[in-house]
This record gives sequence, structure tokens and C-alpha cells, in this order.
Amino acid sequence: MPGILLIGYGNPGRGDDGLGPALAEAISAQDIVGVRVESEFQLNVEDALAMVGQDAVVFADAATEGEEPFFFRELGPEDTASFSSHSVSPAGLLGLSKRLFGAHTKAYVLGIRGYHFDEFGAPMSPQAKANLSAAMAYLEPKLRSGHLEN
Repeated sequence: MPGILLIGYGNPGRGDDGLGPALAEAISAQDIVGVRVESEFQLNVEDALAMVGQDAVVFADAATEGEEPFFFRELGPEDTASFSSHSVSPAGLLGLSKRLFGAHTKAYVLGIRGYHFDEFGAPMSPQAKANLSAAMAYLEPKLRSGHLEN
């Protein structure tokens, strides 16, 4: 079985920004063989090590603009010279994992369209919940089969 890491990230306390962690929770509840799930507020440089030994990684986050209900794209590494605690990108992590550990992990971004991000303590919007359901219906069979390519 392929090893797939799903990292859902965002702040569940900020309305639709919690889409990534909500997806991670839903996928984790499915207990899919060969899929490891992590949920975080933000990406960290330590995630570069977590990718080592995985066949693929999926970065799931809320998208403030773009395609509805979600987009799913393959991601290439970015050679980022520096990091801060608030600006680690998926492409930067992929590049860091390759540079430091020689990892050749395939990577994908799942951006789930959200609409309301500013109010702390606000629940997820109904539109975002519908987009989350659509993303889950798309991603779960791909994870079960181990084939993430479009």
C-alpha cells in the first residue's frame, strides 16, 4: 500500500479557515489503510521531515478565492532560502524535504473554497460546509485507491 500523508491546516476558530482541519478529521474517521492524517493550525518546518518515506502528501487548506467548490493540483518543490513561523508554504516544505532529506515525495494541494474568515469564534459557513462535502467525496476514493493523479 502506498504511504500518503494528509496535512489539514487552518484555524477552526476563524469560521471557514477551519476547512483543512475539518477535512483531516473527516478523513481520519474513515481509517483508510496507508493514509496518515495530521491536523495543524499552520504548516511547520518539521512537516518536511514528516514527508520523508511517504509516496505522496496532500496539503488541505481553505482557499479564499479560486475555483468552487475546491481545486486539486499537483505541486512542485520551491527552493525557499528562509522560513518564518507564519510563512511556510507547501511548496517550500516540499523543497526543504528534498534538499535536507533527499525526499522525492509527490505533493498535491487541495484548496477548499471558503468565504468567511475574519470573525473569531464564528461557525463555518453553510457554503463552506457544502464545499467540504464535495472535497471529501472527491478525495476519499483517491486515498482509498492510492492514486492521487488527476
